[in-house]
Amino acid sequence: MEMPRLGTRKLHHMLKDEFAVQGLKVGRDTLFAYLGANHMLIRPRKNYTKTTYPCDWRRRHPNLLVERNPSRPEEVFVSDITYIKSRERTHYLSLVTDAFSRKIMGYHLSDDLSAENVVKALKMAAKNRLGDLPLIHHSDRGLQYASEIYQTELRRHNITPSMTDGYDCYQNALAERINGILKHEFLIEKCHNGIELELIIKQSIDTYNRKRPHLSLRMKTPDEIHKKACAATHTGLLNYN
Repeated sequence: MEMPRLGTRKLHHMLKDEFAVQGLKVGRDTLFAYLGANHMLIRPRKNYTKTTYPCDWRRRHPNLLVERNPSRPEEVFVSDITYIKSRERTHYLSLVTDAFSRKIMGYHLSDDLSAENVVKALKMAAKNRLGDLPLIHHSDRGLQYASEIYQTELRRHNITPSMTDGYDCYQNALAERINGILKHEFLIEKCHNGIELELIIKQSIDTYNRKRPHLSLRMKTPDEIHKKACAATHTGLLNYN
């Protein structure tokens, strides 16, 4: 009920201990076969609405993530905006995600693309930090991220701005991926209005952070990795296995 479109590999990881308790020999391929036979495999969805409007070239920042992979939590935050429709109107969800742990650190749902609303996700992310080591904020070249209000908030928290150096979506692929997970695994039913949608988003992000295993995290959750790695970073013993 909490993760209705969870992938089969993650589902098998979460159920394998219960299979063993029940004396069932169900491997990953067998589970794929069972789900396929009962028409329960997930089918991808495709849609697109423009949320990025490029800023003036004089307000752009260099891409600091070229050939750089984060080695600790709260080293790089990635941000993006995606649209979500309710029966009432189109809404916009701003997300700030930690690139190392994949944890969603801040978010905000609004009815427009104003910088005043988008910056609220950054404020939440800054408040939820567990440390104060140097931090890079990476985003696309959207007007909101280049705005004075957003850049002022970055400076207030001593966060270094970074932007994609082109229009290739792969330069902000992690942020796009998190958007996709929320929209295609959790927000699958159209809500009646923004109030209802906001509640569902809050529950979905909590489930994503605390319960959903991540393939890239060796089937651990973002919250588990973030807390353990932050604690290890401060003691100089970074090992999240």
